[in-house]
Amino acid sequence: MIKIIQSNLFKKFPEIIFGFSTKIGLNRKEPYYFNMSFSVGDKIENVKENREKFFKELGIDSSSIAYQKQIHSDIIKIVNHSGYAGISDAMITTKPNIGLIVSSADCVTIFIYDVKNHIISAIHSGWQGTYKKILEKTLHLLFNEFNSRPENLYVYIGPAISQKNYEVKKDVASLFDEKYLKFDHDKIYLDLKTANVDMLIKNGIPETQIEISELCTFEEKDLLHSYRRDGKISGRALGLIAMREI
Repeated sequence: MIKIIQSNLFKKFPEIIFGFSTKIGLNRKEPYYFNMSFSVGDKIENVKENREKFFKELGIDSSSIAYQKQIHSDIIKIVNHSGYAGISDAMITTKPNIGLIVSSADCVTIFIYDVKNHIISAIHSGWQGTYKKILEKTLHLLFNEFNSRPENLYVYIGPAISQKNYEVKKDVASLFDEKYLKFDHDKIYLDLKTANVDMLIKNGIPETQIEISELCTFEEKDLLHSYRRDGKISGRALGLIAMREI
C-alpha cells in the first residue's frame, strides 16, 4: 500500500501528472517510514525502492525525473532534460515527460501549471525562500520570459507546517510583515502558507485557481514527515509535477 496526496485542481487537466508522497508506503516502519531523501540517514536501497514505487504509482519513469539540490535560496533553474539540475529551489520546464520534484518536511511547496503555454514549475519555499520571494520571482520569470499570464496559471500549495506549530525567533520574525505573525506571550509564530498565497494574489492569480492543502505536516503525525516535529530522524516527502504529451 502507498498513500499519495493528489490535487483536485490538477485533476482537471489529464495532461498533468501530480502527486505528493506521505509516510505511508511499502509498509516502511519508523523512524524514516516511506522516506524519499538520501541525506537523512535512511538506507540507500530503501530510498531508491521508495522513489521507484512512488514514480511508478504516478506513471512516470525514474529516468524522466529532474531534481535539484535545495539550499533555501531564490535560485530558479530552467530545465530541459531529466537528471541533476544543479543547486536551486525552483525549477521550470516547457518539456513534456520531465518530472520536476521538490523535497519537503515542513516547508511550503508550490506547483504551477500554465494551461495555455504548457509550462510547469515546482518550488521549495521555507522561511528563507519566502523571505527572498522565490515564488514571486518564479512568477515574474514566467511572465517575462515565457509570456505566461496570471489568468492561465493554476497553482497547488502542498502540505506544510501550520502557523500555530511554526515558532520562530525574533530575528526571523523581524523579516516578515506583522500580518504573518502571531504573538503569544513570549513566542512568535509565522504563517508561511499565507505569505506565499499573498504573493500569488498580488501577482494576479485568480483565487479560484489556487488550491491550498489544509494539511499540517507537524500535526499529521501518522501521515506526513515533519522535521520540526521529529528532528534528525524525520524523513522527507517528494512533490512531483509533470506534463504528458499534449
